[in-house]
Amino acid sequence: MKPGYRRRIVIDPAPGHVSAELEDDYHRMLVTLTHADGVVTAVTSDMKRNPWTMCPGAMDQLQRTFTGVKLADFARRGEKTQNCTHLHDLSLFAAAHAADSAPVAYDILVTDAVDGVREASLTRNGAPCLAWTLKGEEFLAPADLAGRHMGQLNEVIAQQDKAGAEAMRILRWASLIAHGRTRAMPAGMPATDFPLGSCFNFQTGRAEESFRRPGADIDFSQPGAAPLADRPEFQNT
Repeated sequence: MKPGYRRRIVIDPAPGHVSAELEDDYHRMLVTLTHADGVVTAVTSDMKRNPWTMCPGAMDQLQRTFTGVKLADFARRGEKTQNCTHLHDLSLFAAAHAADSAPVAYDILVTDAVDGVREASLTRNGAPCLAWTLKGEEFLAPADLAGRHMGQLNEVIAQQDKAGAEAMRILRWASLIAHGRTRAMPAGMPATDFPLGSCFNFQTGRAEESFRRPGADIDFSQPGAAPLADRPEFQNT
């Protein structure tokens, strides 16, 4: 098994509600949207594993952000950095798939760098979807992205269909989060060791009171370990 960062996202639509759950090295979180006539009537969430002591307060913020919002307007609602960015992303995924008739599962792997080069890949429902080779934040492959910087990906995403754009956004974000594997983050580390303003936890006035939680991190590179492996649909895979 290649050492690297792993993330799994599962989106489950059903009549009147839709849920989205993710797990990776640092997080396990779940969002459920209840909706009627295209409008979200309730937002519930759960942080089953979170890295910082102040993260749980973001669940109330998520309710305030999306309750009463039309599903079609979620992507335009904004306020991402005022929320837990992971709960916010899950909310957008759930809203985008609320009318689907079947679940969607994404699996992501970003390998640890070897000579500065990382391999980032994404599958959708088990089928290969994206495969990138990165040196730092520059694309080496595929050929149509070679030479671009990660920060220049928006114009490419804008040319994709809905499914393609979602996949590229997911893999881009995972590729950035994967850098966390290169930094020691011991329990008790203050949130102020990181730049402020990037999410709910890192807002000024909150980051000063937030610290790294013990036991928050899991290395899914270990044999037999996989994100969301306890979900029923993965028990026999």
